[in-house]
Amino acid sequence: MSMKRRDFLTLLGGATVAWPLAARAQQGERMRRIGVLTAGAADDPVLQERNAAFLQALQQLGWTVGRNLRIDYRWPGGDAERVRKYAAELVALAPDVILASGTANVGPLLQATRTVPIVFPIVGDPVGAGFVDSLARPGGNATGFMSFEYGLSGKWLELLKQIAPHVTQAAVLRDAATTSGPAQFGVIQAVAPSLRVEVNPINMRDAGEIERGVAAFARSSTSGGLIVTASGPAQRHRDLIITLAVRHKLPAIYSNRFYVIAGGLISYGADYTDQYRRAAGYVDRILKGEKPADLPVQAPVKYELVVNLKTARALGLTVPDSLLARADELLE
Repeated sequence: MSMKRRDFLTLLGGATVAWPLAARAQQGERMRRIGVLTAGAADDPVLQERNAAFLQALQQLGWTVGRNLRIDYRWPGGDAERVRKYAAELVALAPDVILASGTANVGPLLQATRTVPIVFPIVGDPVGAGFVDSLARPGGNATGFMSFEYGLSGKWLELLKQIAPHVTQAAVLRDAATTSGPAQFGVIQAVAPSLRVEVNPINMRDAGEIERGVAAFARSSTSGGLIVTASGPAQRHRDLIITLAVRHKLPAIYSNRFYVIAGGLISYGADYTDQYRRAAGYVDRILKGEKPADLPVQAPVKYELVVNLKTARALGLTVPDSLLARADELLE
């Protein structure tokens, strides 16, 4: 269940303001502290929905902000310098556990502490990034949930060809600064010959690089499409990427449904809101004494295929019946 922005901000207010009064009123109950380092800005509706799911799941497990829980939020908005600053700030607060989403946030946190427990609801490749020793036995102070399995990357190209059979070239937007960006591209590249598609990487260091890369690709290709891999930069620049796909009439597949809700063509990927709910379960277990080192990193359990029929019509595409039948959600 999603939560409206007003309700979520009310919860945030409770997290940071209401707790002292409640703490005085509940002298017998120990107040626990959670730090939250997010991947984006406080007013991002996607992050609001995920954090609302996290709070609701915590409540169902007996943790109530203001009664036995305080939450300190930091919203770096994708700025690397702020990420490092906020990571240090949260560690200095000596919380019982920190929830941190994305490779760009977990890395600086682990540089700041090897003792405070960290739970990540979304990370692309925690082993490759060095965050954990192995998925089964993380071994350190971090554990959580993977955002995808690499085999999924090849599925994006297959689905793009199904919804846009004319595509013979695909630009792959990737985050080259993380291990998962090149790895996702590698899987796509491996399946491309069997689908008779040529693939080209476009890095996503900033908005200008994305805009220049997509424009250059569109000029050089008469039958092109886009694959937007799972990453923090893609999420932050989603409005720009969707606008560029429309401007250049490029069929595009994305890693998550929020792109399709915003006007993207098709998505296939894990239900990240569900992973925030599951992350609350790990936070609960850590607050009750378990160690991250002993909690295995888990793969996604819920995947969803979403198609925007209005966008398909605008691109002159006929969505095949096989995709219509498989879709978890169709948007008009």
